[in-house]
Amino acid sequence: MKIFAVGGAIRDTLMGLPVNDIDYVVVGSSVEEMIAKGFRPVGKDFPVFLHPDTQAEYALARTERKTGQGYKGFHFYADPTVTLEQDLERRDLTINAMAQEVGPDGKQFGPIIDPYNGQKDLAVKVFRHVSSAFSEDPLRLLRIARFAARFPEFTIADETMAALKAIVQSGELNALSAERIWQELARGLVASKPMHMFQVLLNTGAAKTLLPGVLTLKLVEESFREALIARFEKVGNSLEERCAITLMDLPASDIRSWAECVRMPIEVRDFSEIFSELSALLYQHIKVAYQAVDVLAWFNRADVWRKPDRGQLLINLAGKIGFNTSVLVVAMRNVQALNTAEIIAGVEAQDRSNGERIGSAFEAARLAAITAALQP
Repeated sequence: MKIFAVGGAIRDTLMGLPVNDIDYVVVGSSVEEMIAKGFRPVGKDFPVFLHPDTQAEYALARTERKTGQGYKGFHFYADPTVTLEQDLERRDLTINAMAQEVGPDGKQFGPIIDPYNGQKDLAVKVFRHVSSAFSEDPLRLLRIARFAARFPEFTIADETMAALKAIVQSGELNALSAERIWQELARGLVASKPMHMFQVLLNTGAAKTLLPGVLTLKLVEESFREALIARFEKVGNSLEERCAITLMDLPASDIRSWAECVRMPIEVRDFSEIFSELSALLYQHIKVAYQAVDVLAWFNRADVWRKPDRGQLLINLAGKIGFNTSVLVVAMRNVQALNTAEIIAGVEAQDRSNGERIGSAFEAARLAAITAALQP
């Protein structure tokens, strides 16, 4: 048997990028031989094994045949007779269909095996699919969109764009699991140029299926795309921040609905919803003066009492993208400086066991502190 490093590890090495994970393919072996050599089988759909020492994943060379809908609708065939070239042919892009042999010492050696001209496409910075089987897997559309965000200098070959549109027209995007949709979108959001991912989704028609309707409509507008690009350039690559500034012009209810559809993590969803409400408050302030009751309502919504760090992050994010948040900073500082013991002491003795009365006292004190901060 022979072992090869394949896919992204070869691509990133040729691009001079750090390699974090290596995919290994084993050619000329069988399940029985792998187990006999101490590898532990873990694959459910096809033979994947963990190395007995490094715990790295090794997959037997395989071919596949479309048998049903979605990215799981395939039958895999792994056999000692399957060649490396056959295994590489089932991969998505030519730049991901390269390999290099791995020696007994675990190091790669010898020439790059490149049967589908991946190095040529890497040189001219083109995403090109390997074979006609590409359009059988709807997940590949999201992968290409995510790659576009990670490698923004690349373009998509015309024939590959046609294949991506064919995936959309087939209706198979509906077969993707919510978890996989979010996983790919999240990885694209934290890449160097997230707008490139959204542009691929727009150009292929996939945005209507995968993104919130309001966001899709806004992305069609050039002014919105330019504004979103500017936002991305002003913030870091935190997933919470990237997601929040993408969705900030949507009502919180729309964010909640989409978050449930794609199984967005709760902390990311909450951050985005609360930031949407903050941006609405800030936009309103451009036209009219702050009302203390509105500021207090947002503080309560953000739960700055129990989660002050999150409240500060949300206000800081608004400041990064150009909002004047100085008044809110002072107001939050004022309410957080209130003395809890003094507020409770100010309540009539007979009412100090009354939760509603205590709550009202805190609301009144906080409202007064905010009002003071809003004074010119």
